[in-house]
Amino acid sequence: MRKIKYKQGRKLQPYNLEYTGIYKSHDSEMQLFVFDNFDLIEYEDFKVSDLDKYIDPQKTNWLNLHGLNNIELVKSIGNYFTIDNFMLADILNTTRRTKLEEFSDVLFFNIKSLLPAGDSDNISVEQISFLMKDGILISFQEKRSDFFTHIRERIRTHSGIVRTKKADYLLYILLDAIMQNFYVTIENEEDKVEELINLSKNSADPIILERIEKHRDNFNFLKRSIIPLRDSLYDIKSIKDDNVFNAMEMENFSFFTRLHQKSLELLEQIESDMGSLESASNFFFSAQTHKMNEIMKTLTIVSAIFIPLTFIAGVYGMNFEFMPELHYKNGYYAVMGVMLLVVIGMIIYFKKRRYF
Repeated sequence: MRKIKYKQGRKLQPYNLEYTGIYKSHDSEMQLFVFDNFDLIEYEDFKVSDLDKYIDPQKTNWLNLHGLNNIELVKSIGNYFTIDNFMLADILNTTRRTKLEEFSDVLFFNIKSLLPAGDSDNISVEQISFLMKDGILISFQEKRSDFFTHIRERIRTHSGIVRTKKADYLLYILLDAIMQNFYVTIENEEDKVEELINLSKNSADPIILERIEKHRDNFNFLKRSIIPLRDSLYDIKSIKDDNVFNAMEMENFSFFTRLHQKSLELLEQIESDMGSLESASNFFFSAQTHKMNEIMKTLTIVSAIFIPLTFIAGVYGMNFEFMPELHYKNGYYAVMGVMLLVVIGMIIYFKKRRYF
Protein backbone atom coordinates (compact mmCIF):
# COMPACT_ATOMS: atom_id res chain seq x y z
CA MET A 1 0.00 0.00 0.00
CA ARG A 2 1.45 3.35 -1.02
CA LYS A 3 1.82 6.02 1.61
CA ILE A 4 1.33 9.66 0.80
CA LYS A 5 4.56 11.64 1.10
CA TYR A 6 3.68 15.21 1.88
CA LYS A 7 7.11 16.62 1.06
CA GLN A 8 7.07 15.02 -2.35
CA GLY A 9 3.73 16.65 -3.08
CA ARG A 10 4.96 20.07 -1.98
CA LYS A 11 7.93 20.02 -4.35
CA LEU A 12 5.69 19.63 -7.39
CA GLN A 13 4.93 22.86 -9.23
CA PRO A 14 1.79 23.21 -11.36
CA TYR A 15 3.70 24.23 -14.47
CA ASN A 16 6.36 21.55 -14.08
CA LEU A 17 4.24 18.49 -14.69
CA GLU A 18 5.60 15.24 -13.26
CA TYR A 19 4.06 11.82 -12.84
CA THR A 20 4.55 10.68 -9.23
CA GLY A 21 3.03 7.19 -9.47
CA ILE A 22 4.75 3.81 -9.49
CA TYR A 23 3.57 2.60 -12.92
CA LYS A 24 6.33 4.34 -14.85
CA SER A 25 7.05 1.42 -17.19
CA HIS A 26 3.54 1.23 -18.66
CA ASP A 27 3.11 2.56 -22.19
CA SER A 28 0.53 5.27 -22.77
CA GLU A 29 -2.42 4.29 -24.97
CA MET A 30 -5.58 6.14 -26.00
CA GLN A 31 -9.00 4.78 -26.80
CA LEU A 32 -12.00 6.74 -28.04
CA PHE A 33 -15.67 5.71 -28.05
CA VAL A 34 -18.11 7.84 -30.02
CA PHE A 35 -21.68 6.63 -29.66
CA ASP A 36 -25.36 7.39 -29.42
CA ASN A 37 -28.50 5.31 -29.38
CA PHE A 38 -28.07 4.29 -33.03
CA ASP A 39 -24.37 4.20 -33.75
CA LEU A 40 -20.99 3.34 -32.21
CA ILE A 41 -17.49 4.01 -33.49
CA GLU A 42 -14.38 2.88 -31.59
CA TYR A 43 -10.91 4.29 -32.28
CA GLU A 44 -7.50 3.16 -31.05
CA ASP A 45 -3.87 4.14 -31.71
CA PHE A 46 -4.44 7.68 -32.87
CA LYS A 47 -2.86 11.06 -32.20
CA VAL A 48 -4.38 13.97 -30.35
CA SER A 49 -4.28 15.99 -33.56
CA ASP A 50 -6.71 13.47 -35.07
CA LEU A 51 -9.40 14.22 -32.50
CA ASP A 52 -10.86 16.97 -34.71
CA LYS A 53 -12.06 14.44 -37.24
CA TYR A 54 -13.04 11.75 -34.71
CA ILE A 55 -15.00 13.63 -32.06
CA ASP A 56 -18.68 14.17 -32.84
CA PRO A 57 -20.25 16.92 -30.71
CA GLN A 58 -23.71 15.50 -31.46
CA LYS A 59 -22.84 12.21 -29.75
CA THR A 60 -21.31 11.04 -26.48
CA ASN A 61 -17.52 10.89 -26.63
CA TRP A 62 -15.40 8.90 -24.17
CA LEU A 63 -11.63 9.33 -24.44
CA ASN A 64 -9.67 6.97 -22.18
CA LEU A 65 -5.91 7.22 -21.58
CA HIS A 66 -3.92 4.33 -20.09
CA GLY A 67 -0.51 5.21 -18.67
CA LEU A 68 0.46 8.63 -17.35
CA ASN A 69 4.22 8.45 -17.78
CA ASN A 70 3.99 10.14 -21.20
CA ILE A 71 3.87 13.73 -19.94
CA GLU A 72 3.84 15.25 -23.42
CA LEU A 73 0.76 13.26 -24.37
CA VAL A 74 -1.05 14.47 -21.25
CA LYS A 75 0.01 18.04 -22.06
CA SER A 76 -1.24 17.74 -25.62
CA ILE A 77 -4.64 16.51 -24.39
CA GLY A 78 -4.75 19.43 -21.96
CA ASN A 79 -3.89 21.89 -24.72
CA TYR A 80 -6.47 20.46 -27.09
CA PHE A 81 -9.29 20.68 -24.56
CA THR A 82 -7.88 23.88 -22.96
CA ILE A 83 -7.52 22.25 -19.55
CA ASP A 84 -5.79 24.28 -16.85
CA ASN A 85 -2.34 23.08 -15.80
CA PHE A 86 -3.48 22.83 -12.20
CA MET A 87 -5.86 20.04 -13.21
CA LEU A 88 -3.19 18.29 -15.25
CA ALA A 89 -0.86 18.47 -12.24
CA ASP A 90 -3.54 16.86 -10.06
CA ILE A 91 -3.98 14.11 -12.65
CA LEU A 92 -0.26 13.32 -12.63
CA ASN A 93 0.29 13.78 -8.90
CA THR A 94 -0.98 10.56 -7.35
CA THR A 95 -0.47 11.86 -3.78
CA ARG A 96 -3.57 14.04 -4.11
CA ARG A 97 -6.68 13.08 -2.20
CA THR A 98 -10.02 12.44 -3.88
CA LYS A 99 -11.69 15.70 -4.85
CA LEU A 100 -14.22 17.36 -7.11
CA GLU A 101 -13.66 20.68 -8.87
CA GLU A 102 -16.38 22.48 -10.77
CA PHE A 103 -15.90 25.23 -13.31
CA SER A 104 -18.23 26.85 -15.79
CA ASP A 105 -17.23 24.53 -18.65
CA VAL A 106 -15.44 21.58 -17.05
CA LEU A 107 -15.98 19.12 -14.21
CA PHE A 108 -12.89 17.47 -12.69
CA PHE A 109 -13.12 14.33 -10.54
CA ASN A 110 -10.14 12.62 -8.94
CA ILE A 111 -10.56 9.24 -7.21
CA LYS A 112 -8.48 6.39 -5.80
CA SER A 113 -9.25 2.84 -6.91
CA LEU A 114 -8.32 0.21 -4.33
CA LEU A 115 -7.98 -3.54 -4.78
CA PRO A 116 -6.34 -6.37 -2.81
CA ALA A 117 -2.71 -6.89 -3.79
CA GLY A 118 -2.65 -10.59 -4.59
CA ASP A 119 -2.29 -12.97 -1.63
CA SER A 120 -0.56 -10.42 0.60
CA ASP A 121 -2.14 -8.20 3.24
CA ASN A 122 -1.42 -5.07 1.18
CA ILE A 123 -3.81 -2.94 -0.86
CA SER A 124 -3.09 -1.92 -4.44
CA VAL A 125 -3.82 1.75 -5.19
CA GLU A 126 -4.41 3.40 -8.55
CA GLN A 127 -5.48 6.97 -9.15
CA ILE A 128 -8.10 7.58 -11.81
CA SER A 129 -9.11 11.05 -12.95
CA PHE A 130 -12.06 12.28 -15.01
CA LEU A 131 -12.62 15.45 -16.99
CA MET A 132 -16.05 16.20 -18.43
CA LYS A 133 -16.41 19.06 -20.87
CA ASP A 134 -18.81 19.84 -23.71
CA GLY A 135 -20.32 16.34 -23.73
CA ILE A 136 -16.87 14.72 -23.75
CA LEU A 137 -15.66 12.53 -20.91
CA ILE A 138 -11.89 12.02 -20.57
CA SER A 139 -10.60 9.37 -18.16
CA PHE A 140 -6.96 9.03 -17.08
CA GLN A 141 -5.75 5.69 -15.73
CA GLU A 142 -2.26 4.97 -14.42
CA LYS A 143 -2.15 1.61 -16.20
CA ARG A 144 -4.25 -0.68 -18.34
CA SER A 145 -6.72 -2.54 -16.17
CA ASP A 146 -10.09 -4.25 -16.39
CA PHE A 147 -12.06 -1.83 -14.21
CA PHE A 148 -14.19 -0.69 -17.15
CA THR A 149 -14.18 -3.79 -19.35
CA HIS A 150 -17.81 -4.59 -18.60
CA ILE A 151 -18.79 -0.98 -19.38
CA ARG A 152 -17.08 -1.15 -22.76
CA GLU A 153 -18.99 -4.35 -23.47
CA ARG A 154 -22.25 -2.68 -22.48
CA ILE A 155 -21.50 0.11 -24.94
CA ARG A 156 -20.54 -2.30 -27.71
CA THR A 157 -23.56 -4.57 -27.22
CA HIS A 158 -25.99 -1.72 -26.51
CA SER A 159 -26.90 -3.21 -23.13
CA GLY A 160 -28.77 -1.07 -20.65
CA ILE A 161 -29.35 2.65 -21.15
CA VAL A 162 -25.76 3.84 -21.42
CA ARG A 163 -26.04 4.43 -25.19
CA THR A 164 -29.16 6.54 -24.68
CA LYS A 165 -27.53 8.79 -22.08
CA LYS A 166 -24.91 11.53 -22.17
CA ALA A 167 -21.41 11.81 -20.71
CA ASP A 168 -22.68 12.54 -17.19
CA TYR A 169 -24.38 9.13 -16.98
CA LEU A 170 -21.21 7.53 -18.35
CA LEU A 171 -19.28 9.24 -15.54
CA TYR A 172 -21.75 7.78 -13.06
CA ILE A 173 -21.32 4.17 -14.20
CA LEU A 174 -17.52 4.56 -14.31
CA LEU A 175 -17.50 5.86 -10.74
CA ASP A 176 -19.86 3.06 -9.74
CA ALA A 177 -17.43 0.51 -11.22
CA ILE A 178 -14.59 2.00 -9.17
CA MET A 179 -16.69 1.93 -6.01
CA GLN A 180 -17.31 -1.77 -6.58
CA ASN A 181 -13.58 -2.21 -6.04
CA PHE A 182 -14.05 -0.81 -2.54
CA TYR A 183 -16.60 -3.53 -1.84
CA VAL A 184 -14.20 -6.18 -3.17
CA THR A 185 -11.36 -4.82 -1.03
CA ILE A 186 -13.48 -4.61 2.12
CA GLU A 187 -14.81 -8.13 1.58
CA ASN A 188 -11.26 -9.41 1.19
CA GLU A 189 -10.23 -7.62 4.38
CA GLU A 190 -13.22 -9.11 6.21
CA ASP A 191 -12.22 -12.63 5.16
CA LYS A 192 -8.70 -12.10 6.46
CA VAL A 193 -9.96 -10.58 9.71
CA GLU A 194 -12.20 -13.62 10.25
CA GLU A 195 -9.18 -15.82 9.64
CA LEU A 196 -7.19 -13.83 12.22
CA ILE A 197 -10.00 -14.14 14.78
CA ASN A 198 -9.96 -17.93 14.37
CA LEU A 199 -6.17 -18.04 14.60
CA SER A 200 -6.14 -15.92 17.74
CA LYS A 201 -8.38 -18.51 19.45
CA ASN A 202 -5.91 -21.32 18.81
CA SER A 203 -2.50 -19.68 18.79
CA ALA A 204 -0.57 -17.07 20.75
CA ASP A 205 1.91 -16.38 17.96
CA PRO A 206 2.88 -12.64 18.03
CA ILE A 207 2.67 -12.57 14.21
CA ILE A 208 -1.12 -12.64 14.62
CA LEU A 209 -1.00 -9.34 16.47
CA GLU A 210 1.23 -7.88 13.75
CA ARG A 211 -1.29 -8.90 11.10
CA ILE A 212 -4.14 -7.46 13.15
CA GLU A 213 -2.34 -4.10 13.25
CA LYS A 214 -1.65 -4.33 9.51
CA HIS A 215 -5.34 -4.79 8.72
CA ARG A 216 -6.22 -1.99 11.13
CA ASP A 217 -3.97 0.25 9.01
CA ASN A 218 -5.70 -1.03 5.87
CA PHE A 219 -9.14 -0.15 7.22
CA ASN A 220 -7.92 3.30 8.25
CA PHE A 221 -6.54 3.78 4.74
CA LEU A 222 -9.85 2.70 3.23
CA LYS A 223 -11.64 5.12 5.49
CA ARG A 224 -9.32 7.99 4.51
CA SER A 225 -9.97 7.17 0.86
CA ILE A 226 -13.76 6.98 1.10
CA ILE A 227 -14.39 10.06 3.25
CA PRO A 228 -13.23 12.57 0.58
CA LEU A 229 -15.15 10.54 -2.02
CA ARG A 230 -18.28 10.86 0.10
CA ASP A 231 -17.73 14.61 0.39
CA SER A 232 -17.15 14.97 -3.34
CA LEU A 233 -20.32 13.06 -4.21
CA TYR A 234 -22.24 15.24 -1.80
CA ASP A 235 -20.78 18.33 -3.49
CA ILE A 236 -22.40 17.28 -6.76
CA LYS A 237 -25.66 18.39 -5.17
CA SER A 238 -24.32 21.95 -5.18
CA ILE A 239 -23.80 21.63 -8.93
CA LYS A 240 -27.52 21.01 -9.24
CA ASP A 241 -28.33 23.95 -6.99
CA ASP A 242 -25.93 26.66 -8.25
CA ASN A 243 -26.49 26.09 -12.00
CA VAL A 244 -22.85 26.92 -12.80
CA PHE A 245 -21.99 23.69 -14.60
CA ASN A 246 -24.77 22.85 -17.03
CA ALA A 247 -23.43 19.72 -18.74
CA MET A 248 -25.28 17.37 -16.37
CA GLU A 249 -28.88 16.46 -16.97
CA MET A 250 -31.23 17.08 -14.04
CA GLU A 251 -32.60 13.52 -13.98
CA ASN A 252 -29.08 12.10 -13.65
CA PHE A 253 -28.31 13.76 -10.32
CA SER A 254 -30.25 11.00 -8.59
CA PHE A 255 -27.66 8.47 -9.79
CA PHE A 256 -24.88 10.36 -8.02
CA THR A 257 -27.07 10.45 -4.91
CA ARG A 258 -27.02 6.65 -5.03
CA LEU A 259 -23.23 6.72 -5.13
CA HIS A 260 -23.25 9.00 -2.11
CA GLN A 261 -25.43 6.50 -0.27
CA LYS A 262 -23.02 3.73 -1.23
CA SER A 263 -20.12 5.70 0.22
CA LEU A 264 -22.04 6.01 3.50
CA GLU A 265 -22.69 2.26 3.48
CA LEU A 266 -18.98 1.60 2.91
CA LEU A 267 -18.00 3.82 5.83
CA GLU A 268 -20.52 2.12 8.10
CA GLN A 269 -19.20 -1.28 7.07
CA ILE A 270 -15.62 -0.17 7.75
CA GLU A 271 -16.60 1.05 11.22
CA SER A 272 -18.22 -2.31 11.92
CA ASP A 273 -15.18 -4.21 10.62
CA MET A 274 -12.82 -2.08 12.69
CA GLY A 275 -14.92 -3.00 15.72
CA SER A 276 -14.48 -6.68 14.85
CA LEU A 277 -10.75 -6.11 14.47
CA GLU A 278 -10.66 -4.42 17.86
CA SER A 279 -12.46 -7.44 19.32
CA ALA A 280 -9.87 -9.74 17.74
CA SER A 281 -7.08 -7.67 19.26
CA ASN A 282 -8.74 -7.70 22.69
CA PHE A 283 -9.36 -11.44 22.43
CA PHE A 284 -5.70 -12.01 21.59
CA PHE A 285 -4.54 -10.07 24.64
CA SER A 286 -7.16 -11.78 26.80
CA ALA A 287 -5.97 -15.18 25.60
CA GLN A 288 -2.39 -14.19 26.33
CA THR A 289 -3.33 -13.01 29.81
CA HIS A 290 -5.35 -16.15 30.49
CA LYS A 291 -2.46 -18.33 29.39
CA MET A 292 -0.08 -16.40 31.61
CA ASN A 293 -2.49 -16.73 34.53
CA GLU A 294 -2.68 -20.48 33.99
CA ILE A 295 1.09 -20.71 34.01
CA MET A 296 1.36 -18.60 37.16
CA LYS A 297 -1.36 -20.69 38.84
CA THR A 298 0.48 -23.92 38.03
CA LEU A 299 3.76 -22.54 39.34
CA THR A 300 2.05 -21.26 42.48
CA ILE A 301 0.45 -24.64 43.20
CA VAL A 302 3.77 -26.42 42.70
CA SER A 303 5.50 -23.89 44.95
CA ALA A 304 2.78 -24.23 47.60
CA ILE A 305 3.20 -28.01 47.63
CA PHE A 306 6.96 -27.86 48.01
CA ILE A 307 6.98 -25.18 50.74
CA PRO A 308 6.02 -27.58 53.61
CA LEU A 309 8.25 -30.27 52.13
CA THR A 310 11.13 -27.85 52.09
CA PHE A 311 10.36 -26.89 55.69
CA ILE A 312 10.40 -30.50 56.84
CA ALA A 313 13.59 -31.22 54.93
CA GLY A 314 15.15 -28.07 56.38
CA VAL A 315 14.29 -29.05 59.95
CA TYR A 316 15.73 -32.52 59.64
CA GLY A 317 18.70 -31.19 57.77
CA MET A 318 19.96 -29.28 60.84
CA ASN A 319 23.07 -30.87 62.33
CA PHE A 320 22.16 -30.79 66.05
CA GLU A 321 23.44 -33.76 68.04
CA PHE A 322 20.42 -34.18 70.33
CA MET A 323 17.52 -33.84 67.89
CA PRO A 324 14.32 -35.81 68.67
CA GLU A 325 13.71 -38.86 66.52
CA LEU A 326 17.19 -38.51 65.08
CA HIS A 327 18.24 -42.02 66.07
CA TYR A 328 14.95 -43.82 65.42
CA LYS A 329 15.42 -46.90 63.27
CA ASN A 330 12.51 -46.07 60.88
CA GLY A 331 12.69 -42.28 61.23
CA TYR A 332 13.63 -41.73 57.56
CA TYR A 333 10.66 -43.72 56.32
CA ALA A 334 8.34 -42.01 58.77
CA VAL A 335 9.37 -38.56 57.61
CA MET A 336 9.04 -39.55 53.94
CA GLY A 337 5.57 -40.90 54.67
CA VAL A 338 4.58 -37.69 56.42
CA MET A 339 5.86 -35.68 53.44
CA LEU A 340 3.86 -37.89 51.06
CA LEU A 341 0.72 -37.42 53.15
CA VAL A 342 1.27 -33.66 53.11
CA VAL A 343 1.50 -33.68 49.31
CA ILE A 344 -1.61 -35.81 48.92
CA GLY A 345 -3.53 -33.70 51.43
CA MET A 346 -2.61 -30.45 49.68
CA ILE A 347 -3.56 -31.86 46.28
CA ILE A 348 -6.96 -32.94 47.64
CA TYR A 349 -7.43 -29.53 49.24
CA PHE A 350 -6.56 -27.67 46.01
CA LYS A 351 -8.81 -29.98 44.04
CA LYS A 352 -11.78 -29.26 46.31
CA ARG A 353 -11.14 -25.54 46.06
CA ARG A 354 -10.98 -25.95 42.24
CA TYR A 355 -7.57 -24.37 41.95
CA PHE A 356 -6.94 -26.70 39.03
